[in-house]
Amino acid sequence: MKLAKRIDRIQPSATLAMTSKAAELRAQGKDVLNMSVGEPDFNTPSNIISAAIDAMNNGHTRYTPGGGTKELKQAIQKKLQRDNNIHYELNEIIVSSGGKHSLYNACQALFEAGDEVIIFTPYWVSFPDFVSVTGATPVFVKTDAENQYQPVFDDLEAKITKNTKGIIINSPSNPTGGVWSDDAIRKTVDIARSHSLWVFSDECYEQLTYSQKYNSTYDLCSDYDRILTFQSCSKTYAMTGWRIGYTCGDSAVISAMSKLQGQSTSCPNSIAQYAAMEALTGDQSFVADMKKAFNIRRDLIVDRLNSMEGVTCDIPGGAFYVFPSFKEIINRNVSGNNIKSALDLCMMLLEKKLVVSVSGESFGANNNIRFSYATSEKVINDAMDRLEALLNEI
Repeated sequence: MKLAKRIDRIQPSATLAMTSKAAELRAQGKDVLNMSVGEPDFNTPSNIISAAIDAMNNGHTRYTPGGGTKELKQAIQKKLQRDNNIHYELNEIIVSSGGKHSLYNACQALFEAGDEVIIFTPYWVSFPDFVSVTGATPVFVKTDAENQYQPVFDDLEAKITKNTKGIIINSPSNPTGGVWSDDAIRKTVDIARSHSLWVFSDECYEQLTYSQKYNSTYDLCSDYDRILTFQSCSKTYAMTGWRIGYTCGDSAVISAMSKLQGQSTSCPNSIAQYAAMEALTGDQSFVADMKKAFNIRRDLIVDRLNSMEGVTCDIPGGAFYVFPSFKEIINRNVSGNNIKSALDLCMMLLEKKLVVSVSGESFGANNNIRFSYATSEKVINDAMDRLEALLNEI
């Protein structure tokens, strides 16, 4: 069977072997600790769940407009004004089935064969595939690990060509947790402006910053009209399974995304849209409480990692991931098994110590491993005990 060439442009998940092995070990009754989760371990707040139940009881279970209801778009307007000091008109907002869907649609609307799109490394695993599947080429730019993974600007300017069409910013970042300074955002947008590039600002972790106030890219650079703002209910309100994300920006781009979405998914889930309205405009105390818990966990795991010989871990400014470097450990020979990559170390950590993590190779960083601290302090301590025991054996 011959499949469409676009499928060949998508890379298979680098975590499939890890996931399969973890499932096998759990089936054997082993105590596997999962440090790979990319979602809050809190349940969706009760007021949001109640809003969804009310929506079902009141018959809001049918199709909605393809780009989201007017009421949800108005709730998004209120949220953006309250939290981000930015305003978009209703025709500049589209609601999609999660932030990933939003980003995919925008790439489909703007990029095509012959285009190049700047992606900063380490990158979220889906960014390169979002670009590649359009026929465009992802171009990778270095970042400074010691400075919240902000761009190496000389490398950025050197990588821009006449074919460059866009730049993707992800701050706070998955996988690093890095939060760029306002100056770094402004400088990146200024470079984009000088080449008339589209700027994608992926802000799905925007409520989870710990040492600085988060400022949206469009708030900092509102005079540039080629910025698209991507936000989501998933991480902020522990609503990953509800699948509500949204994009704001140029009305022509939003219209094109709506056209595509109307022929692919019809509309976002109607019940989840009512839940999202409550999430965005209702009681926000849950967000502060969750962030406080994550802050404590962040400090715990960073301290544990930096106390281990051969491990270095910068303090992430946001999200709920740490991205320590194991450069000093990789290429050591362990009982005849040469650790050649972070993936080798991840597999050894799973097989010998029953801890699931995500290799940095998935994100374009061969010496790093991503650990999520969206789990309890006990699990964090137990997992770090096991990691430390493994490293002591090496």
